[in-house]
Amino acid sequence: MSEIEPSILLFAGRFTVRGSCSYSLRLAEQLPLQGMRSVVVCPDARRVEPERRRELQIREFSHLQLPLWGCVVVRMMLRQLQLDPPDLIHIQSRNVAQQGMWLARELKRPFVLTVHDYLQPSERFVVDRRWCRRIIAVSDSVKSDFQKRAGLPSDLISVVHSGVNTNDEVDETSILTANRVPVVGTAGPLEAVKGFPFFLGAAARVLATGRDVEFVIAGAGPEESNLRRLARELKIDSHVTFSPNLLEFGDALSATDIFCLPSLQQGIGTIMLEAMSKGRPVIASRVGGIDQVVRDGETGLLVPPSDSDSLAKRILELLDDPTKAREIGRAARVEVARDFSVNQMVSKTVAVYREILEAKPANREPVLARR
Repeated sequence: MSEIEPSILLFAGRFTVRGSCSYSLRLAEQLPLQGMRSVVVCPDARRVEPERRRELQIREFSHLQLPLWGCVVVRMMLRQLQLDPPDLIHIQSRNVAQQGMWLARELKRPFVLTVHDYLQPSERFVVDRRWCRRIIAVSDSVKSDFQKRAGLPSDLISVVHSGVNTNDEVDETSILTANRVPVVGTAGPLEAVKGFPFFLGAAARVLATGRDVEFVIAGAGPEESNLRRLARELKIDSHVTFSPNLLEFGDALSATDIFCLPSLQQGIGTIMLEAMSKGRPVIASRVGGIDQVVRDGETGLLVPPSDSDSLAKRILELLDDPTKAREIGRAARVEVARDFSVNQMVSKTVAVYREILEAKPANREPVLARR
């Protein structure tokens, strides 16, 4: 390892509207402050502002994830990296794990892999134990699932929660004020597993009570057209705003009074954490790692997944009691600042890096994930 400023290669997928992308950007911003050089490589960073791309030294390799052409691209990337090889490769998600592990083998460098979510029922996953030094899971729930499915030893997997910025000023009195229409929002990649149809179902039930409420869905993805159609079918499209052209959700979250996370499956919910950091009361599905963050009635409200009725009732509960909503938002903000800040995420991740870089190399064989 380099004695001064070890070099970390952050190997990321396409930057889209999801918490794992914010995770990569925050690491890239903070690592230099920890005395480490970082370079980000990815197939597509068009959603990141050009100035930020330059500042973070993001290198784009188009078509990296295509089945055939991707092999050519990754070899081209290898030739460039061989001129100045990193000390450690941090693969940012399972979506780019195969290419990242191949690079680690070719460069003979150790790697870390972050796992943000769960293996699918029929998914098979190979961990190259020769060069893998650590798996980072974003929650205890994700660690337990991955350890069981991949047959990995517990000490190979560290839990490092995703972190969010917690320094923004928050005006709690602006939440559910009497002089404007309340806004209930949700955000994330528009994918089936995120449960957005149940959010729209809850919106229809709330509006059926005669309340004047606006609903916002921030994010983009394959389900957008289906969700827009469902809003029309439910005859609530005049009360639902879609905001698809966002990479980060700070402004959208600040414009909401209540944040909902209707996911059917969730590692931890980085966007939910960001809403909590802004003092917004959250209502979330009781799935995955959510209950590591949300204590029902204290730092948020929990509902069963796939249940529009329950979600609507809890939205109405907060709309009817703004004082309670603000108290929950305040408690959530304290919780996130204490346990889920960017600084904590980065310092724990850097501790993993340093432990790996200071250790002697180990020679381990690949392990095939079990079904």
